[in-house]
Amino acid sequence: MDKFVSSLNNIVWNPGLVVLLLVAGLYFSFRTRLVQVRRFRLMLRSLFGKRADGKDGISSFEAFCIALSGRVGTGNIVGVATAIAFGGPGAVFWMWIVAFFGASTAFVESTLAQMYKFKHASGYRGGPFSFIEEGLGKQTLGIVFAILTVLSCGFCLTTVQANGVSMAMNNAFPVPTWVSGVVLAAVLGIVIVGGVQRIAKVASIITPIMAFGYIMLSVIVVAYHIQDVPAVLGAIVSNAFGINPVCGGILGSTIAMGVKRGIFSNEAGQGTGAIVSAAADVPHPAQQGLAQAFSVYVDTLLVCTATALMILTSGTYNIIGADGEVLLSNAPELGNNYAGYTQSAVDSVFAGFGSQFVSIAMVFFAFSTIMAYYFYAETGIFYLFRGKNPRREKLVIRLFQVLMLGAVVFGAVKEADLVWQLGDIGVGLMAWGTVVAILVLCPKAITALKDYENKLSD
Repeated sequence: MDKFVSSLNNIVWNPGLVVLLLVAGLYFSFRTRLVQVRRFRLMLRSLFGKRADGKDGISSFEAFCIALSGRVGTGNIVGVATAIAFGGPGAVFWMWIVAFFGASTAFVESTLAQMYKFKHASGYRGGPFSFIEEGLGKQTLGIVFAILTVLSCGFCLTTVQANGVSMAMNNAFPVPTWVSGVVLAAVLGIVIVGGVQRIAKVASIITPIMAFGYIMLSVIVVAYHIQDVPAVLGAIVSNAFGINPVCGGILGSTIAMGVKRGIFSNEAGQGTGAIVSAAADVPHPAQQGLAQAFSVYVDTLLVCTATALMILTSGTYNIIGADGEVLLSNAPELGNNYAGYTQSAVDSVFAGFGSQFVSIAMVFFAFSTIMAYYFYAETGIFYLFRGKNPRREKLVIRLFQVLMLGAVVFGAVKEADLVWQLGDIGVGLMAWGTVVAILVLCPKAITALKDYENKLSD
């Protein structure tokens, strides 16, 4: 199974996808005239915009929190560590690039999702499957994408988050991995049976608190190693282009890991941000597009960077080549314990506290992310039924809930490398479908942006 998963991962994440994501971000930035820079202040205002009618859907801020909870997860802690482990410090630079240009991608996909959303008994729903069917006129492809969303978010990506929690808890306390999986599944079950409104309320409380607390701690850790910051920033930039004897031979891996982990973390172009954007009840589609563009910045430029700087300034990492050869061994005792990279970084300042803090952070990060994944997958199921046979739809939802909670326990006890490859496959397949679709439909999002800007100037 390991060989099959590895081979499939290599097929999905071939150089073509890396190029497609970067080129798409550049193209959308050009077409929107760098909306992620021009309209930065409007992004902030969009977070707190009023609902269109106050009855259907969720608020723009609640949608932002759900999307951010999906973005801020183990990818921000373990994902950043794996990017450094297999791509060196330069991978962080490519994560920044993906975030900057990915903000325009997030704007386009989220705006389109608002334009092509559909009404469900639980409120507004939609996503790539909706604009693939309605915008491109490809119903079959929309159905395929919806099924892919259910499989990727409900199972592949869920296992990654659960694994991160179990590994971190086992490092810190230690708690058996299966115990972490069972407890996480139990608490998650209580939330998801409450539907979108309960998910939105929990996300709007947990997400801002956990992100702020994590960033504050990282500021303290980096400040403690402030003398190393200039050298680390220099290494990030120079290694990004292979100007380093250690990382010069893995330039391809540096770029690929930066892009892959960047997309895994901020989800720009993956389509998940579009799914939650469709649920928002806002006066104009472009307003939600701007709000989701800002969430990409928060995820990567703040939270991911916080993790990267803690690890790099503390020196608690190893660099591993494609053949498994250790190129740099700063922390040989950690091996491939990627959660341990961040935990050891915090321990370098708060001895004996790092493992516990990061473990707790991982629990909140992963819990909120799995909660968002459930919302994405549930929406895919709603799309497949679209009001037809509500009783069967409800039965399928209940069955899916049981299977997804089982995936949580499965991910908690499996090896990290296999789980991460499953997650990469899920992200990659969704990214292929989403980016191709929004490249074709981009003119409609541009028209919406111009209309919104014209209305603001009236």
